[in-house]
Amino acid sequence: MKLSYLDLMTTDPSYNLAMEQYVFDCLPRDRMYFMLWQNDNAIIVGKYQNTISEINEQAVRERGIRVVRRLSGGGAVYHDMGNLNFTFITDAGGSSALDMKLFCAPVVRTLAALGVKAEVNGRNDITIDGKKFSGNSQYLRQGRVMHHGTIMFDSDLSVVGEALRVDPTKIQTKGIRSVRSRVTNVAEHLPERVTLPEFRRILLENILRENQGEEYPLTPDDLAAVEKLRAERYATWEWNYGRSPACTMLRRRRVDGCGLIEAYITVEHGLISVVAFKGDFFSAEEPEDLAARFVGHTPDRAGYTAALDGVEAARYFAGLQADELIDILCEG
Repeated sequence: MKLSYLDLMTTDPSYNLAMEQYVFDCLPRDRMYFMLWQNDNAIIVGKYQNTISEINEQAVRERGIRVVRRLSGGGAVYHDMGNLNFTFITDAGGSSALDMKLFCAPVVRTLAALGVKAEVNGRNDITIDGKKFSGNSQYLRQGRVMHHGTIMFDSDLSVVGEALRVDPTKIQTKGIRSVRSRVTNVAEHLPERVTLPEFRRILLENILRENQGEEYPLTPDDLAAVEKLRAERYATWEWNYGRSPACTMLRRRRVDGCGLIEAYITVEHGLISVVAFKGDFFSAEEPEDLAARFVGHTPDRAGYTAALDGVEAARYFAGLQADELIDILCEG
């Protein structure tokens, strides 16, 4: 089967994921497609995950991180410009099983040529010295498979940990939780310095050496269709948050002059459905009345702020101001 490649230059995660789906759904099926792409400052969550349970909402807000849901399963990953993504789209060969190693092997061989020993470990990881630098996932439908993976080449690992840091004891969810692993950057293991653009070029050259191919010429109609898909799916709150399975979050803090406040927040389809307040605080009015104001809002700072507009929080939690309550509700 011949190969066509797309070397995408946009760093917009919603556009890049729309391009993946368009290639999978709409381009000719007489060939294999290989794509290289990067996302700047983004969290990509798996199809079956609960978005709010995977992200540190405060870090996402403060750092302007874009959150987008992909078509495939698996766990959440953080992308910055030190990360390179690759995608294979081809016939599944009559198999209904997901074969990760087949598509990870070209990355392993490319690194071997650069003097780095990498291995495909576990169900979907590529590692160096037991540390993960590549997570992979697949989407299988109608006899076609989309395999995509990350390559942490020179990512800011401190942001990776911060953006995806959520205390698992504070969330009960029916979604698929990510499994955190020890991670590393490829650049740390190279015997000679190679920049990410150089590595990107070398990887593409090796893929083309193993599979003769040429760049696929996207038409203006193709590009317009991708933009339409981006706007109607991957750039929407409904897709990225609203499709999340139900979850219950616990927010807990002891406040001087007020007492212990516990908020149990149930989220369904990305919106708050129930809030229950517990603790040893004093209240002039029933907290249940306040809790009802949150129903239908998003579980983030904007949603909490809207719910508390015009409310005197101290009537429900003696000694507490509205902005302090919002801080408690936003804790990850």
